[in-house]
Amino acid sequence: MIKDLEEEIGYRFHNISLLQNALTHSSYANERWHNSLLSNERLEFLGDSILGMLVAEYLYRNFPDRPEGELTRMRADMVCEKTLAGVAEQIHLGQHLLLGHGEEQGGGRTRESILADAVESVIAASFLDGGMEAARQFIRTFILVQVPVKQLHNVDYKTQLQELVQQKKNQVLAYVLLEETGPDHDKHFAVAVTLNGAEVGRGDGRSKKRAEQEAARLAIDKLFPGTNA
Repeated sequence: MIKDLEEEIGYRFHNISLLQNALTHSSYANERWHNSLLSNERLEFLGDSILGMLVAEYLYRNFPDRPEGELTRMRADMVCEKTLAGVAEQIHLGQHLLLGHGEEQGGGRTRESILADAVESVIAASFLDGGMEAARQFIRTFILVQVPVKQLHNVDYKTQLQELVQQKKNQVLAYVLLEETGPDHDKHFAVAVTLNGAEVGRGDGRSKKRAEQEAARLAIDKLFPGTNA
């Protein structure tokens, strides 16, 4: 089965244990070995940095007319959870993951956060096995083909809201966690954003970051209608 994944990504590992490690979710490692260090979390950490650097290099070289702020937003769009989960679906990564029983029952094979983390882990495994060129090949094949040259689908609403409210002096934005519910494998967060102490938006999501982004988006719609039309 793991050979099928190698066919999908177009790379044959010399050390197959690296790829197996990249597919091992912490729930499986904790359940089987009671040791989270045997999961893919360390590879995810490395893969995140490699991905960010190679995408930044590509954008710098290929978009010489774009300012730093726009390049930053383009990179964020290309390495975001939604994009990476899409890559995982393309290579059928979910069916190869090693998950604990609870995560399996909770739909972990299709959860965007797990899939995105696994893609970063595979990038790191490729790097450790075949060097930077192996990682670059994966990123070139599956991620650099999605350069958002027109409409960014992963808009940073928090930054956008901050920039809009700062058009006036002495404006204070704050994000308040209202609620955190659910088990560890299926958390749910509710967040409010306030402007000068008054609530202007409320969002929810499977991570605090997502909930904050949703709250900021709703605040923009309320305070600056038509901005994201």
